Amino acid sequence: MTILYRIASRPAYLVTAFIVLIASIFLTIWLLLPGPPKTLTIATGFPDGLYHQFAKQLQVELAKEKIVLRIQNTGGSVDNLALMADSKSGVDLAIIQSGVGNPNQYPKLTALAGLFYEPLWVWYRPDAFIKDGGSLRQLSQLKGKKVSIGNEGSGTNMLSQAILKLNDIESTQLNLVSLSPDEAIKQLRQGGIDVAMIVLAGEAPLLKDFYQLPGIRLMDFDQAETYTRVLPYLNRVDIPRGLVSIAHDLPKQDIHVIAPTATLVAHSDINPATVSLLLGTTYDILRNYSRLQKPGEFPSSKGLDFPIDLDAEIFLKDGPSFFYRHLPFWGAVWLERVIKILIPLLIILLPIFTYLPVILNLSLKIRLGRLYKTLKTIEKRFAASKNTDELLSGLNDLENRIERLNVSAIQSKELYDLRMHIALVRDQLKQAK
Repeated sequence: MTILYRIASRPAYLVTAFIVLIASIFLTIWLLLPGPPKTLTIATGFPDGLYHQFAKQLQVELAKEKIVLRIQNTGGSVDNLALMADSKSGVDLAIIQSGVGNPNQYPKLTALAGLFYEPLWVWYRPDAFIKDGGSLRQLSQLKGKKVSIGNEGSGTNMLSQAILKLNDIESTQLNLVSLSPDEAIKQLRQGGIDVAMIVLAGEAPLLKDFYQLPGIRLMDFDQAETYTRVLPYLNRVDIPRGLVSIAHDLPKQDIHVIAPTATLVAHSDINPATVSLLLGTTYDILRNYSRLQKPGEFPSSKGLDFPIDLDAEIFLKDGPSFFYRHLPFWGAVWLERVIKILIPLLIILLPIFTYLPVILNLSLKIRLGRLYKTLKTIEKRFAASKNTDELLSGLNDLENRIERLNVSAIQSKELYDLRMHIALVRDQLKQAK
């Protein structure tokens, strides 16, 4: 109590305590609002796929902001989901094919944006469909054929099985093999398989390896629109003649394909600043992805399996915030953190400012109380000893202490009252002398 009494009676102590309080609150909130991490890990797919290529471009752009992006190659979307669900994997981001993940099974994952279309390319050998005029237009024609449906753990594998099921094709009615893209190309070239299904974006480097195979054709989905109605995560994409390769004239006529969307997925506790940086960088990268989508169509918030992150939704709708548009990334990060801290600080400090005059007045009353106690002691001693000279000296010391008090004009009345009381006691001492 003595320490509190001393603090309350001295304004300098009060100011120091107030500053310490503000600094403590600021530091606490600062620690509770950590800045964006400087190292991220993203799960992609095969090294020759567009997931990996996109991540490499993202890696270069993030490095400009002193953020390290580690790329982890996997077997595809299913593997990526497993890594994201594993808290010990160290994976922060993943690119996942729409339709692969069930949000109910992964409640801690959130979508940041759709990146690009990934058509299901069905490559086939015409000589395997001689009875159909050498043309494959409906998947019901696959019965009795040897078909690669993508490697285990890939989005291709899951989508292939889903659309085969829609066509009431049982696994016993055809010879299914799970091959990686490289293995599928090799088997198509050697005649080991009749059909290869693979999900690839139009800009994927691996696509070139397929269309350079001699005597191989692309399937035109006659029922493309129907598939999108039954499986909402699919889109119908119209591919004009020669879009895949002008030099090889592929496809040799306009065709229709069905396409899921590659989606950038993160943990639900991702830092808002990281979201802004990732999406801003993604905009720049996707400007060159224009074969299958319209300019400005991606990144997009449409057709996502997982609920979209709130900060990502705002960014995709309104663009970057004022600070991120006009300041360097880390400058905007620090400024936003300070603002986020100042808001709760003001909520805490406004009541304190309201009661500040009361607190200061209390401090003055405590100091005046000490002086009044001294005055009362002098008055009692006078009644007991009648030693006026010593007591008058004590009154002079008391007045000197009053002169050293620094108070506002509003508080001056309290001092004048004390001086008046000192004068009354002095008059009593002089009369008795």
